[in-house]
Amino acid sequence: MFIAGAMVCLVSVVLCFGAAILEHGPNDLTILSVAAVELFLVVYGVFGVIRQVGGEGIAGEAWEFWGYLFTAMLIPVGAIWWSLMDRSRWSNFVLGAVGITVFVMLFRMEQIWDGVPLA
Repeated sequence: MFIAGAMVCLVSVVLCFGAAILEHGPNDLTILSVAAVELFLVVYGVFGVIRQVGGEGIAGEAWEFWGYLFTAMLIPVGAIWWSLMDRSRWSNFVLGAVGITVFVMLFRMEQIWDGVPLA
């Protein structure tokens, strides 16, 4: 799931930053790319529940994993709201930041699930 999430985030970042560099305002493509990140997070959460109910435990703290996931799910919603309020090209940078931020949070969620300690 991590690889799929990384790809969704990468595509979103490229589309949003590309539109911002070309000085375009947020459009259907950039907003839908961030919506795809949100959809991935929902699917990731469902798979997390299935894995946990199926007996595969979280090696780290469960509250930390689910807290990261809940917070990560709020970020795309906030960025899309921002882009609907501010139709300038700068909103595409905000939308692009979603992919980077969610990727980092996804990486940390994988560490928590697998029990990899922070250095």
